[in-house]
Amino acid sequence: MKFLITGTAGFIGFHVAKRLLEDGHEVVGFDAMTPYYSLVLKDARNKELLSYEKYRFVKGLLEDKDAIQRATDHADPDVIIHLAAQAGVRYSLEHPKAYVDSNIIGSWNVLEAAKGRDVHLMLASTSSIYGASETIPFRETDSANEPITIYAATKKAMEAMAHSYAHLHKIPTTVFRFFTVYGPWGRPDMAPYKFTKAILEGRPIEIYGEGKMSRDFTFISDLVTSIISLSSIKPQEANRVDEIDTLSRQGPFRVVNIGGGQPVPLMEFVETIERETGKVAEKIMLPMQKGDVPRTFSSPELLLALTGSKPEISISSGMKTFVEWFKQHHKQLDL
Repeated sequence: MKFLITGTAGFIGFHVAKRLLEDGHEVVGFDAMTPYYSLVLKDARNKELLSYEKYRFVKGLLEDKDAIQRATDHADPDVIIHLAAQAGVRYSLEHPKAYVDSNIIGSWNVLEAAKGRDVHLMLASTSSIYGASETIPFRETDSANEPITIYAATKKAMEAMAHSYAHLHKIPTTVFRFFTVYGPWGRPDMAPYKFTKAILEGRPIEIYGEGKMSRDFTFISDLVTSIISLSSIKPQEANRVDEIDTLSRQGPFRVVNIGGGQPVPLMEFVETIERETGKVAEKIMLPMQKGDVPRTFSSPELLLALTGSKPEISISSGMKTFVEWFKQHHKQLDL
């Protein structure tokens, strides 16, 4: 099969593209190589993908409609997996325009490129959509109309636009909501990377919410398996929305959580890193930061019903793998 993947120099896009290439598929990658974090890391990911014969790379901004259209024409894809975005809850507090440009305008350009094609469109959203909901676990059929950050708001806008395009243009569309994805080649601005680096270097770590938060962590290989499994399950227009499924009555559109439904307390997460690094962290306890939520907790019922599996890798096993990768690659990449 032929895939167009946006964000292939990013953490998740890199891993999805790599698995597909290993399975013998053709992949066209699209990425702007923006300096939100180290370009050394992005270049290293892209270099590895370029070693595969069936990988082609197109550099461009999501906001450039012509660039997205050219990449789509070049790929002639069976599946479009839109992973590129401006990520990060805290960064959105200071740079909101970057989120509007990338996540709304850029995503609209992807929707336009998919229009009129026989393609399965897959779009990455986020657990941040659920805001500070007190109803747990988070289910796809729950209301998600109260985002508390511009990041979540732009992802909600993307979901709404995608639903309208699925209805108007009959584009089979799957939106997946991610829950704290981590693993080798991960983003340096996220807690697994930041905490591991600081602890190994003997620097203190900042723990927000006085350590009373919890997150539903998803190891990258589990996430990739779920995305690829869902890529072969095109949503069809439904006559109704049943208790579990989120198929729309107005178009071939579905929302799916990708999370294991096993939230981990923040302090347990820190203890896991301490155990794997063999060092005790100096901890600076801080109040909840603006935009943070006390917990994320995925309901994996729909994912399990559709694919027969859900994320299972424990935080202990996943962080062991990540710390081993970090020790091997961090100095090598000079990050």
